[in-house]
Amino acid sequence: MRNRTIKAFLIAIVLTAGVSTFWTAETNEIDGDDAAEIVASEGAATGMAEDAGAAATEETPKKKGNRFARFFKAPFKAVGKLFNGNDDNKVRRMSEKDAAKFESAPLMRVDDSVTPLEKSTGDGGGTAKDYLARGRRMFDEGRLNEAIKELSRAVSLDSHLSEAHNLLAVAYDRKGLHERARESFERALDHETDAQTLNNLGYSLYLNGNYRAAIARLKRAAKLAPTDERIWNNLALAQCRLGKYDEAYRSFARSGGEYQGRLNVAAMLERAGREEQAIEHYEAARRLQPASEFVLRRLVELYARNGHGDKAEQAHRTLAVQANEQIASKE
Repeated sequence: MRNRTIKAFLIAIVLTAGVSTFWTAETNEIDGDDAAEIVASEGAATGMAEDAGAAATEETPKKKGNRFARFFKAPFKAVGKLFNGNDDNKVRRMSEKDAAKFESAPLMRVDDSVTPLEKSTGDGGGTAKDYLARGRRMFDEGRLNEAIKELSRAVSLDSHLSEAHNLLAVAYDRKGLHERARESFERALDHETDAQTLNNLGYSLYLNGNYRAAIARLKRAAKLAPTDERIWNNLALAQCRLGKYDEAYRSFARSGGEYQGRLNVAAMLERAGREEQAIEHYEAARRLQPASEFVLRRLVELYARNGHGDKAEQAHRTLAVQANEQIASKE
């Protein structure tokens, strides 16, 4: 009986903390951000692209559906972890001491008419691109520590290999070594000003709360790749963090169009507790798509919560009419 009482008390604490966390403005994951996940739940690309110079299409959102429902599931997942122990399959943080083990000893390479540019190490490891290929494979398999070792050798053999610097930075970032990640991103940019590397550096800065620097990098990336949806979404997220919601709307709209831009900014404003402004964007979205059930439901809730009883009732009646029409069309 005593154990059950203690567990019930712990569950209550976790649930309370979990729900309140949803509305905070802090980054709360090593490799992600709840604001980014809200945007990604609608099918928009956010975050880092693993390939420098490649189109940002490989990191598609893994989850879709109701953008808010998933965040209220988080406390229950936390309860499971509390009583079921740690998940050994999760990626663990790596310390600076661990990372130091992967640093390669300085190598001397002679570039002349006789010596090939990509000289083998003589230990059977191959060229810089061989190390890069192995590092990428390990990265894709989630073996981040081994990937870091291979990629570190790649950049020590060829310091101009921007792709290796970029992927090494992403691996560092996923391990929580953000300063090392920033240094690797900067090294990649020293050799090639690439939109995706700028995007990755900008997103890393964003996750670490350096929003102004993030915006500067992401704006440069957007100039280089003006049709890249991921870059515009990341820029909008950083702009939201600084309260620049009008600019964020324009960035979201560049990515997914006016309607999606309105929805994304409305969600960010709700998240920040600025519900009256969120209502304005939902109303603008409704003018674009009057029959949107999602928008109507959000407006019903926000109207009711902010003292707009008449508008809430009107929106509720519109929902009821639409539901009846859908039933009638199926008969």
